[in-house]
Amino acid sequence: MSALPAPVEGPGAVWRADALARPAGAVLATGHAPLDAQLPGGGWPVGALVEILQAHSGQNEWRLLLPALARSPAGPVLLVGAPHPPFGPGLAAQGLAPERLLWITAAQPAARMWACEQALRCAEVSAVLAWLPQARAEQLRRLHMAASEHAKLLFVMRPARARAESSPAVLRLVVSLQADSDALQVEIFKRRGPPALQPLQVPARHGRLAALLARSAGRTARRPLAAAVPAAPGGLPAPESCDVLDRAAAPV
Repeated sequence: MSALPAPVEGPGAVWRADALARPAGAVLATGHAPLDAQLPGGGWPVGALVEILQAHSGQNEWRLLLPALARSPAGPVLLVGAPHPPFGPGLAAQGLAPERLLWITAAQPAARMWACEQALRCAEVSAVLAWLPQARAEQLRRLHMAASEHAKLLFVMRPARARAESSPAVLRLVVSLQADSDALQVEIFKRRGPPALQPLQVPARHGRLAALLARSAGRTARRPLAAAVPAAPGGLPAPESCDVLDRAAAPV
C-alpha cells in the first residue's frame, strides 16, 4: 500500500487515525500536564460530554477536575446528585470559590436528567458535574447535544461497570487511586485518536496542598502519644484534624 498523502490544512483537513484529532471546539487545560498531552487539543473539551468511570464515587473526580474548574469561566458550577456535600474551605484552598457551587440533591434518575438539561441551557452556568449511575445511552446523547449547543463543560460520573456500555461521550476515562501512592491512575479508553497505550499517573493533590499536608504530618509524627488527636463519636477523627479532601467526602 502506498503512503497516505500529507494532511490537508483548512476546513476539509483529513484526520489521520494514528494522531490525536483536532478538537471540534474550545478546550480547557486539565491542570495535569501528562493528561493534557494525551487529549485532543490539550485539555477538557468544551461543549462535549466527558465520562469519568470509577469503582466508587467520591474523591477521585474532585482531585481530577479541581485544577480546571478553578480556572473555568466565572459562573455557577452545578453539581447534580453528588454523593457527598462539597466542603467549601477545602475547595477554596485549591482555587474554587465555594459561592460558585450549586448542589442539587435530586434522588430520582429522571429528576437528575431534567436538572442537567436545564442547567446546560442556562447562560450563566459554567460547568455541570453529574453523577448518573443509571443513565442510558440515549439520555447521555441528549446531554451531549445540549452541552454542544450551549458550549458548556459537562462531566458525568458513572460506575466502572458502565465501561462495556455504549456512550456518546467524546472522552471516556477510568480513574482510580494508584496503589501505594498518593497519585491518581487515569486510563483513557476512548478519545479521538489512537488508543492510549498505558494508564497515566497524575498527582492526587494540588502541589501547595500536598506540601502543607506533608509538613502537618511531620508535626503530628513528632507529637507525644498522649497528645494524639481525640476521636469524635463513631471513632472518626475530630473534624478539625481531617484532611480537607477527606472531609469533602465524609458523609454527614
